[in-house]
Amino acid sequence: MDSFTELPISNYTKDRIASNHFSIPTPVQAAAIPQALDGKDVLATAQTGTGKTLAFLIPVMERLLQQNAPGIAALVLVPTRELAMQVVDQYNALRGAKLSPAALVVGGLAEGAQLSALRKGARLVVATPGRLEDFLDRKLVHFRTLQILILDEADRMLDMGFLPAIRRIVGVLPKERQTMCFSATLEASVAHLVHDYMRHPVRLAFGSTLKPSENVRVQAFEVSADGKQDLLQRLLAKETGRCLIFARTKRGAERLAKNLNREGFAAAMIHGGRSQSQRTAALTGFQQGRYRILVATDLASRGIHVQDIAHVINYDLPEIAENFIHRVGRTGRAGERGVASTLFAREQRAELFQLERTLGIQIERMQDDGSHFAKADRSQTRPSTHRAIQSSRMSASSSSDRGISAPIYRMDRLPGEVLQAQMES
Repeated sequence: MDSFTELPISNYTKDRIASNHFSIPTPVQAAAIPQALDGKDVLATAQTGTGKTLAFLIPVMERLLQQNAPGIAALVLVPTRELAMQVVDQYNALRGAKLSPAALVVGGLAEGAQLSALRKGARLVVATPGRLEDFLDRKLVHFRTLQILILDEADRMLDMGFLPAIRRIVGVLPKERQTMCFSATLEASVAHLVHDYMRHPVRLAFGSTLKPSENVRVQAFEVSADGKQDLLQRLLAKETGRCLIFARTKRGAERLAKNLNREGFAAAMIHGGRSQSQRTAALTGFQQGRYRILVATDLASRGIHVQDIAHVINYDLPEIAENFIHRVGRTGRAGERGVASTLFAREQRAELFQLERTLGIQIERMQDDGSHFAKADRSQTRPSTHRAIQSSRMSASSSSDRGISAPIYRMDRLPGEVLQAQMES
């Protein structure tokens, strides 16, 4: 499919797609939309920035247009408020006058407006699992008319501990429905979810979900602790586009943003300790260009989609290797090119090498003056001990299945086709 005009959809939806300046579908969209329009369950894994949101919104719109009956027809579950708000914004921009607004159901915002949208007859609900489970417990919403369930960023929802809530939510949904699952990775926990809730899903996989996009130049700078801030400012001074900086902790993000503003850089910050209004204001200011720099914790590595981020800077190494991919995935989106820089201290060489080995990548080593490390220096990054970033991907349930009582922590390669073994067993 070379154009959205080739889709077997209504002229109304084609016009709405064109009016939002979408013309050529991404590979995910080209593969997933026709299958979804046929009513098939779809399981798709792809890197961030590949257009997964539009891949499920177009089929949802068509279903709502074709079956204009009262009641909630589609539910999208996502891991974060920010992602839920962006899905709603995208849908509301697409829907036009023939479809009613979507209902946003998330924590951290006043529930009055959310309940009002439900009572006014919203047919699409976009929700985070915690708040939706609360509404179900209080009998404030029901899904007797549901036809489509979408699990977006499924692996992230499971990372955040939402599996019990997801199971309780899906348990009250009609058994006869279409289910679509979109995920950056396909781990055992996601495969179990698929096995339980999907019927013969069409499996779609696009490239490696555990490697940075080919559109992103990935580089690392070894720098002393007292030179880190200076190097960051030099990188920012050279970059004219939007920059997203990742810190490991809330306190670190606060300190970094304040220092940058003190030095004359227009920087906003977003992390879990900020109120929703503060987070929204920071993200909106970043999107609209009032802030050229956004400092964030890993809250922003998934689920926040801002176009035209030129440079991602890992001021701190991530705690989990997979988060490196999600951070880097904020740039080089939709075919654009981007740069991802990581700052690390000499004593972190082993951690960085372990991250490379886990993800099967090689990061370009740079001197803090912008020149390359000599080849001989490259070997010094190999670890002399078993120090490594710990991944908490091993779930308690998978440990108990092996008869192991204590949790195991390891850096997993997370093979993409775990699903096949799960389905065959």
